[in-house]
Amino acid sequence: MRAEVKLPLILIHTPFGLDFFDRVAKMPGAKAWAKVNTYFMPLITVLAIFLIIGSLAVLFANSEARAGIRGVGPQANLLIPGLNPYLPITYGWAALVITIIIHEAGHGIVARVYNIRVDSTGLVLLLGIPIGAFVNIERDELARATLKQKSAVLTAGPLNNMILAAACLVALFLVMSTLTPLPPAPGEPRFGIAVVSVSPGSLAQSIGLPQGAVIQEVAGQQVKQLEDLGNVLRANLGKTIDITWVERTGVNNNNAAAPTTVTKSVTLPDSVEPGKGILGVGVTILTPDAGAVLERYKGAFSSNPLAILLPPTIQEGIVPYSDLMTPKYESSIGPVWSPLANMLFWLWFVNFNVGIFNALPIGPLDGGQLYSSLIEKKVKSQVLARNAAMMLTIVMVAIVAASILLPYVI
Repeated sequence: MRAEVKLPLILIHTPFGLDFFDRVAKMPGAKAWAKVNTYFMPLITVLAIFLIIGSLAVLFANSEARAGIRGVGPQANLLIPGLNPYLPITYGWAALVITIIIHEAGHGIVARVYNIRVDSTGLVLLLGIPIGAFVNIERDELARATLKQKSAVLTAGPLNNMILAAACLVALFLVMSTLTPLPPAPGEPRFGIAVVSVSPGSLAQSIGLPQGAVIQEVAGQQVKQLEDLGNVLRANLGKTIDITWVERTGVNNNNAAAPTTVTKSVTLPDSVEPGKGILGVGVTILTPDAGAVLERYKGAFSSNPLAILLPPTIQEGIVPYSDLMTPKYESSIGPVWSPLANMLFWLWFVNFNVGIFNALPIGPLDGGQLYSSLIEKKVKSQVLARNAAMMLTIVMVAIVAASILLPYVI
């Protein structure tokens, strides 16, 4: 075992991965599985491009979607816990480590199936914190492998991620199937907008509007939909208005938090930048019918699984295991159901995104390496092949960049 420092990364080289790859590569069925890997990269690539083009179409057509993304910032595109505001540190870190280990193990095992040497493997630390693993495959031997062998090795990482993502999605559905909605608590608000976060130094914080409160009236008008809150606030810019919300403080006779109605006055700014909030809160629609939320969510598993990519930290009112909705259910497996569901979701989310991203035809990515090899095989001129591969990378990078930058230029 040895350490290699490449600040801010530290690579811990260990022999354990090499031994593991050799043992798995010799198991019955390993060669058959390696051959299966050969043909899946194009399918994953098509799915990735379809999703990117689809997001571009939505951003072009929907100004609210663009405004929402501007409000979050470009860091929401990064799978980095703590930097991405929607990716929780604990679940996100665990999911990212597992995802990278599974991805790299796929490359290493299939490489050994075809007797392609793996120089080293080990753990990756970021400032001493484990963030994944690495597998260094001998590049010259990989370059000499047949196109099908190279395809199998390069596809193994993204395909492993997609398989684990699918398995977690199935497991998440099974956990959802154990839930039973609880009856509404006494005094439970029947309408309003739930506050899921309060920004430091915001207007909301200045009047004591807490996380978990339910806003019911603004400037004397009831708010029942998300757009109601924004419309009323924008119509009263520069004015002093009353905001009424329900929060839970103390306990009632059943030892449950007792609801309290609070009204506070606040002076709104004269103007606000496009895409910026006024109160400085993250909100979601209040959904008192927990049974309907659960049935809609379970229905998405069969009707549109990609809809379940919506994190519980974004739309808490429609995800049963979000912080907002968790208290509304009980499970036959006990209270562990909520952290289990969250872990399964983030494993599904991170593996799916890592899988499709690595399948893109961009130079250093798994997909880029495979399609470059395919171009080199089909085009006799090495110069023309390199130029064609570079052009493919440039076009794909431009499409990805457009999907990220579009909300900020339109």
